Amino acid sequence: MARASILSLAAIFVFMYHIHLSPAISLAPPSSSAFLHGDGGTRPAMVLPLYLSPPNISRSVSNSRRHLQRSDSISHPNARMRLYDDLLLNGYYTTRLWIGTPPQRFALIVDTGSTVTYVPCSTCEQCGRHQDPKFQPDLSSTYQSVKCNIDCNCDQDRVQCVYERQYAEMSSSSGVLGEDILSFGNESELAPQRAVFGCENVETGDLYSQHADGIMGLGRGDLSVVDQLVEKGVISDSFSLCYGGMDIGGGAMVLGGISPPADMVFAHSDPLRSPYYNIDLKKILVAGKPLSLNPKVFDGKHGTVLDSGTTYAYLPEAAFVAFKEAIMKELQSLKQIRGPDPNYNDICFSGGSSNAEWSFCSSDVTKLSDTFPAVEMAFGNGQKLLVSPENYLFRHSKVRGAYCLGIFQNGKDPTTLLGGIIVRNTLVMYDREHSKIGFWKTNCSELWERLHVTGASPPVPSSSNGNNSTTELPPSEPPNHVLPGGLQISQITFQMSLSINFSDLKPHIPELSELIAHELDVNTSQVHLLNVASKGNNSLVTWAILPSDSASYISNTTATSIHSQLSEHRIQLPNTYGNYQLLQWKIEPPAKQTWWQEHYVVVLAVTITMIVALLISGAWFIWRKRQQVVNSYKPVNVAVPEQELQPL
Repeated sequence: MARASILSLAAIFVFMYHIHLSPAISLAPPSSSAFLHGDGGTRPAMVLPLYLSPPNISRSVSNSRRHLQRSDSISHPNARMRLYDDLLLNGYYTTRLWIGTPPQRFALIVDTGSTVTYVPCSTCEQCGRHQDPKFQPDLSSTYQSVKCNIDCNCDQDRVQCVYERQYAEMSSSSGVLGEDILSFGNESELAPQRAVFGCENVETGDLYSQHADGIMGLGRGDLSVVDQLVEKGVISDSFSLCYGGMDIGGGAMVLGGISPPADMVFAHSDPLRSPYYNIDLKKILVAGKPLSLNPKVFDGKHGTVLDSGTTYAYLPEAAFVAFKEAIMKELQSLKQIRGPDPNYNDICFSGGSSNAEWSFCSSDVTKLSDTFPAVEMAFGNGQKLLVSPENYLFRHSKVRGAYCLGIFQNGKDPTTLLGGIIVRNTLVMYDREHSKIGFWKTNCSELWERLHVTGASPPVPSSSNGNNSTTELPPSEPPNHVLPGGLQISQITFQMSLSINFSDLKPHIPELSELIAHELDVNTSQVHLLNVASKGNNSLVTWAILPSDSASYISNTTATSIHSQLSEHRIQLPNTYGNYQLLQWKIEPPAKQTWWQEHYVVVLAVTITMIVALLISGAWFIWRKRQQVVNSYKPVNVAVPEQELQPL
């Protein structure tokens, strides 16, 4: 759920707008204020949380600890973690975190605006159905509840520390604080660490309905995962995010420091300026020409905030008007069309009749820069960040080859908010120790190779969501999807729910079959449609993956690949099919055979051998008889010995 409604907090009232997308929720420090939104016709900006509970929800730790523990980042290990899903398709990026002993896996939204990490607790009676099973404290030998103390909010019995988060779109999360071992996956150099997290007892609103299990808080605050690891001295005070590009999704995350590339662009980030990660943006250039704006326009209220939980980018009114005019001036040859949602005044472009080739070529993201102008953001230190077209455009979901601006006006709020779209295919290093944020344009799906990190698997493109809950091996036994070597697989079946009417889906079934085959990297002939059913406005589709024509079974390698694609929800479908959920899947061994089915080949071979032997024996017997007849013939004049007649 990306923060999509706007909160205007006055002394006695809250004014909210309806959420357009179902994007990732973002939490924020208790002292935060919200970003305002004016026109109902533009895409709403981010929502910051409305805290009704006291902010002191955990023990207080002085911020001076970071200065006391500064050290060279190379001396500390880091945790390399994969990112899944897609910000525009799913509304968020998630990572995998394991909690407890033995480890229990969770898919958590990575959010730089959140200061707490939480997952649904087994005791929760008002939690939605999420990707993975709820956390079961009783099954973890290392779990401990955080006892009530003077530095936290306590439950009514004053036994445990509790937390509560409430949001402007009327969703909320509350529960108890617990402490257990957090593990970061098999690619992590960082050993599992004890940390405090939230164990949810109540979810409401979008938190209840979202597919992801919970939130991983990366913001500034005592309960932030980063702050806790820094306080323990196990990582340097830094972390990095790298979001996959348009139509790719996925990416990578690093908790701890990494060596910055030589050409990384840095911007100063003042932790005292606001509770969010901010940068000192001074001007924006379009096609090399700076917008005619006072640099102070980007320093209003919270300044320029970089937030991983927000989908799009939002500029103050004056900056947005200037940016829109500059873009449209560069795109006069294109046809402006209506956006995909009539409720929003999206600014969208298609090739038009005068430039028909652009509409065809624009399906290739690398071709966008041939038509759309480059945008640059200049910082206070004089360095510039190149913002390519994929960083300020999103695909029109109803017109093929058309694109829309992903930068909007932030209502009347003077804050500049840069969401995830701005940093797609960009490594963003949050160097909190040195109060700066670095940007490095790269292909996030090849991040480790480009950083020359050895022994790391490449970040995997990933998107889409589903309801499938799968079991992965804990980090002590690297998470993988390797199936038993001796397992024979004759069929893999899975069922998905698509948010599209059956009547609209039916004519596109063959195309969907080809897409499924492409995503799973199998032949189209191997993908078979078993059933299609209508469920309300959705369609339920059941598929079967069969062995190739030249094989009796699906190979272990192919099955492992398909298994990981399904269990990690990495099937990516075009927007025309709406959102999808993976309801269930299973791997089917060959059907159990009868004795005759198992041995009929041997029996048949023996029978044929016996028949052939009988035929040969019969032929030989006949031949011998004929030879005897030939040998017994004597000419008439040949004398033969007389034989004595026997008396009668």
